Amino acid sequence: MTNGSEWIVEARGCRADTLRDLKLLQNLFSQIITDLQLRAIGEPQWHQFPAPGGITGLTLLAESHLTIHTFPEHNSLCLNLFCCKPRKEWNFASNLRTMFGAEDVEVRNIERIYNSEELTGVSSRANSTSAKAGRR
Repeated sequence: MTNGSEWIVEARGCRADTLRDLKLLQNLFSQIITDLQLRAIGEPQWHQFPAPGGITGLTLLAESHLTIHTFPEHNSLCLNLFCCKPRKEWNFASNLRTMFGAEDVEVRNIERIYNSEELTGVSSRANSTSAKAGRR
């Protein structure tokens, strides 16, 4: 049975100016989509909120979706990637530290199981990691 993966990512301690930078966010999406060999359906949708607010972005994927919400007033961002077929994990912590200056990145990976028969004996399929600046 084919199962999917979902990554829920929270990055804190980001530089506020980067969280208002639409081009940087578009580059982030392009890098994730290219590196994981995903297929965008249509054009990404972006909404920039008035200051001090951030940006919300969404790309529909043949594999599901990629979303981001930035909060410059809190120096944080929340990203969600859902792939209905297995994919290698992208190095969210390293990339978000480099691109946004994130001091703390928490990545939760949830294995999405489509067949209820596969759930027998499974207590939890979620993994969580946290990477502080300077740690890998």
